[in-house]
Amino acid sequence: MVSSTALYWIVFIGTAVLSWIVQNNLKNKFEKYSKVRGYTGLTGKQTAEKMLADFGITNVTVCCIKGQLTDHYNPVDHTLNLSEGVYQSNSIMAQAVAAHECGHAVQHAVSYGPLTLRSKMVPIVNISSNLMTWILLGGMLVLNYTGNNTILGCGIVLFAATTLFAFITLPVEVDASRRAITWLDQRGMTDASTHDYAVSALKAAAYTYVVAAVSSLATLLYYIMIFMSGSRRR
Repeated sequence: MVSSTALYWIVFIGTAVLSWIVQNNLKNKFEKYSKVRGYTGLTGKQTAEKMLADFGITNVTVCCIKGQLTDHYNPVDHTLNLSEGVYQSNSIMAQAVAAHECGHAVQHAVSYGPLTLRSKMVPIVNISSNLMTWILLGGMLVLNYTGNNTILGCGIVLFAATTLFAFITLPVEVDASRRAITWLDQRGMTDASTHDYAVSALKAAAYTYVVAAVSSLATLLYYIMIFMSGSRRR
């Protein structure tokens, strides 16, 4: 029978390798599609502004930020932040990413349920993320030396909150991509070839969230196994 420690390393290495594969795939597609000019020739900034205008969203500011794949929508200050490679580029990749982030702005405007829930969870997850590592570590030590798993249980509750957050993020991201592709097609932003590129790029990005959620769930189950083992020892 596989020990809990061996299982942990199997899960850790497996998810790390899968994460690397997905991230590398996303990076390769970003580089490839960044060289393909979008059908309309609009930059990421212009694409975002056009989509926001089409949906009647006037309180969101499109900003340029440093980094690669750092694009995000901030519902707190109503900013749509595009990385330099997306903001200034007229590639199909830039247009797809910009439209995806606008999808989040549209979700916010229409009070899309999963996004609303996700936003409400942010303060809880921030606290959990800052505390859970230390509580889990302390709980493991206490369990090992005293057999008491109470502290570990508290850590598991905090970790469960971050896992739930990761899974709630999935429909939010999928829906934003769906809104982006629909708008790009309906507004004539893509043609027969660039449509497939846009879909492929957004799917590659979505896989990163799937891997993160599965990895979080696997780790959570590992800690629960240790907790249950401690309960049987008491």
